[in-house]
Amino acid sequence: MPYIEDRLVHDADAHIMEPPNWLRDYADPSLRARVAPPGYANELKQTGDSDAQLSNVDAAFEGIIEKHASADYMAAEAAEIMNRKNFAATGAFIAADRPRTLDLIGVSSQLIFNTFHNSRLYAWEHSGDLDLAYGLARAHNRGMVDFCSVDSRLLPTCYVPLADFALSRAMAGEALDMGAAALLVASGCPAGHSPSHRELDPVWAQAQEAGVPVVFHVGGTGDLIDPNYFVNGLPIPSDFHGGEENFRSVDYMGIPGPPMQTLATMIFDGVLERFPELRIGVVEQGAIWLPSWMRQMESAFEAFGRHEERLRELSLRPSEYVERQIRVTPYPTEDVGWITEQVGPEICLFSTDYPHVEGGRRPYERFERSLGEASETVRQRFYADNFVDLMGNGLPAVG
Repeated sequence: MPYIEDRLVHDADAHIMEPPNWLRDYADPSLRARVAPPGYANELKQTGDSDAQLSNVDAAFEGIIEKHASADYMAAEAAEIMNRKNFAATGAFIAADRPRTLDLIGVSSQLIFNTFHNSRLYAWEHSGDLDLAYGLARAHNRGMVDFCSVDSRLLPTCYVPLADFALSRAMAGEALDMGAAALLVASGCPAGHSPSHRELDPVWAQAQEAGVPVVFHVGGTGDLIDPNYFVNGLPIPSDFHGGEENFRSVDYMGIPGPPMQTLATMIFDGVLERFPELRIGVVEQGAIWLPSWMRQMESAFEAFGRHEERLRELSLRPSEYVERQIRVTPYPTEDVGWITEQVGPEICLFSTDYPHVEGGRRPYERFERSLGEASETVRQRFYADNFVDLMGNGLPAVG
């Protein structure tokens, strides 16, 4: 019996947990020496391995692989599908196991993101070393497509740096040719120019022509807030994983900032006007900010519309572009029923964040409670139809 069994559901946010040498193994030989493994001891602790074992990451992974194949692990797999997290979870990094995950959760597809490399890809994009930035984006994309190749229900996101106009155009085409179901870009500003720059239009044009979305994901913008906010004379609190390197309450408040600014800029500068069929997904960056953000854009439109030619050239109001083209995943701790009442039923998407701790063990129940007395039509849009609209041709006929 799957975790979700009473409706058609698509999962707009799920992850691979990349093993230590994942990016290096997919990189061109000339770049491999420049790729160090990410640090993720806290995620490994979710497997129950001791600190002593974690001092040798390769040995720890050998033990994890053995554990996943054990009779005890397999016997409890169905019952534990939403309880096991990070590297302990079924299909977290063993591609052949991931189709069972979808069956056991009860979702018809998963949009797959990396776990450890968004901030690294963003940093490399801003490093000024274009060979490194685009070369390691290519390595990332090879790894994502390879992982998802075992099942058409797994939808790979492929990263496109926006640092160089010509290279970005080429990378978008390459990613689509590789089989990208969505083009992943940083939700922060590229180095040296706006994300709305006209020379980036070929990136959006290729996504629109292919019928696949452009997506933003949390973690790809460097520091969310000035780190001096944490210099407060208090101990640093642990995060979900028991460590200090992820999100806590104070930096959580900064998560919506980059997508709000980037999307507003793209709307005001006419990107969504020029590409009316383009869909943009904002993933794992919450949605509680949507009502006030949309109203703030309306206020800006009223204040500056008579004076700015770019605003006079828009055929829709800012909130209408959002309703038409932007889709967003709420956190399970947010009131999706209230959000939907404020902004309409066309925008929000269901997600599990599998296999991350942040997604929780019972996201479906939490979303159901917050939807309250919403109609079945609203629920159908949240659990499936809005995702189908977002993904377009990136979603095969999988149910």
